[in-house]
Amino acid sequence: MAGVMDGVNSRTQLAGHNRLELLMFHLDGRQRFGINVFKVQEVIQCPLLTQLPHAHRAIRGVANMRGKTITLIDLGMAIGRPPLRDPASASVIITEYNRTVQGFLVGGVDRIVNLNWEEILPPPRGVGANYMTAVTRIEEELVEIIDVEKVLSEIIQVESTVSMQLIEEGQRTGRQAHHHALVVDDSSVARNQVKHTLDQLGIESTLARDGSEGLAILKSWAEEGIDVPSRLTMVISDVEMPQMDGYTMTAEIRSDPRLQKLYIVLHSSLSGGFNNALTEKVGADEFIPKFNPDELAKTVLKRTGEVDDARST
Repeated sequence: MAGVMDGVNSRTQLAGHNRLELLMFHLDGRQRFGINVFKVQEVIQCPLLTQLPHAHRAIRGVANMRGKTITLIDLGMAIGRPPLRDPASASVIITEYNRTVQGFLVGGVDRIVNLNWEEILPPPRGVGANYMTAVTRIEEELVEIIDVEKVLSEIIQVESTVSMQLIEEGQRTGRQAHHHALVVDDSSVARNQVKHTLDQLGIESTLARDGSEGLAILKSWAEEGIDVPSRLTMVISDVEMPQMDGYTMTAEIRSDPRLQKLYIVLHSSLSGGFNNALTEKVGADEFIPKFNPDELAKTVLKRTGEVDDARST
């Protein structure tokens, strides 16, 4: 237990300081890629694979690990690069995204580096950025950070429709009237998933691509003389984002008297025991893991109900 708590304590020190640990790896050549260590459970040599008939072409098979069946995805193939020639000699990065555990087959793992999120930048527009969510430079080399949520949405079907019962609840109580949410996420797929959920509930939304852009939008409204906490029902933000992460954005909001009363939900594919401590530390109101449309809808409806009750008094 002491070792687990040491891990929690060491990582909570990064919260609010805009830092991350990045695991770097190769696919089919010299180009280096990165993934947040928070999402990595372990790195292993590729185990014996069992083929799956009629599976997505990037799924190279499944493996039994500690009594669990794990899907193994050739990450290069998933983003349109050549397949690994010899999966048996590949490394596997075991990750947890969006409540599921999967393994990504990669050519080799490099090392872990500690960076500031300000060093992580949005990808250049229109330059092969379809599967990139961010880029950074390490030792004068470009490191690409893959939009894993987009990869998984194309390989593993994700339910995006809110149940009719919740939609009807929102319509019946009239909670969708005059509600507006700010959605902050660097993944276009994730932004659209949240927007689609809000659309189904009849709630307007403004979208931002990272914490820096989201904070700039909020401050621009405040500078226009708008009472932002009264205008905005909630902020729904990812955690991992280039330039400014969700934890730092939350801390910045809480330090601004014009914004500090905003209701903030951190909505992240990061999973595990760190999140409650991190959420509490930076002052967010809730944490919910990605992506379950009904769970997100329930969180939104609970908040709109609280706002409607306050308005009626």
